[in-house]
Amino acid sequence: MTLAYRVNDVSFEAEGNKIIQHVSLSVKTGERVAILGASGAGKTTLLRLLAAQIKPNTGEIFLYGENTSDLDSGEKLSRYVGVINQQYDLIQELSVRNNVMAGNLGRWGMWRSMLSLLSTIDSDIGTRALERVGLSDKTHQRLSRLSGGEQQRVAVARLIVQDPLLIIADEPVASLDPTRAFEVMSLLHNITSPTDKTLISALHSYDLTTHFFERVIGLRRGEVSFDMPVKKLSKDDLEKLYSVDQDD
Repeated sequence: MTLAYRVNDVSFEAEGNKIIQHVSLSVKTGERVAILGASGAGKTTLLRLLAAQIKPNTGEIFLYGENTSDLDSGEKLSRYVGVINQQYDLIQELSVRNNVMAGNLGRWGMWRSMLSLLSTIDSDIGTRALERVGLSDKTHQRLSRLSGGEQQRVAVARLIVQDPLLIIADEPVASLDPTRAFEVMSLLHNITSPTDKTLISALHSYDLTTHFFERVIGLRRGEVSFDMPVKKLSKDDLEKLYSVDQDD
């Protein structure tokens, strides 16, 4: 099976603080991988490294065979990776439709993207995406009028429009109640599991991890504490990972 990622002895530090230390791992195309760890363990930094938003100080990360240090934001990276965060990264004053169509920005360029705000360019794509997340009746509403759970579904619809090979989700349900969290994770699962799309997500929930993922990586003080199939994960493993001597 093709490798989505090959991470070779990667470390990252900022302002003298060692955040990621000597991490090596690989992720196969189509895998669904959960990353667990206490606050400050390095989850977000690791995901930003994988998304090529920052570069490692030492070591190398290969994304579909290409060194991420050679990848800048743009069409190729947008085709490879889509990112969803708990803050949604949406524009509150724009309509739901325009936020969803922003999934095309990486490959459209500035002028076509600006035109999309004024026209119905490729509107069928956005319509189908909103139908998949159950928001077809919200197309023309201003985003700020939607609930948190609805806004997160808009972010998922934007990923559907972007159609990347791989999705990175950084605690995408941390601000949602358990029911809405399950709904959003179900959507992410449903847009990846029938295809070869890869899903990597930072989470805190044991239940969501064991329900939606097949592999789990535990981070502790920027190092890989464990890397195992989800079926082998125990609550004792989590207690050790989140123990009080973990740096916060």
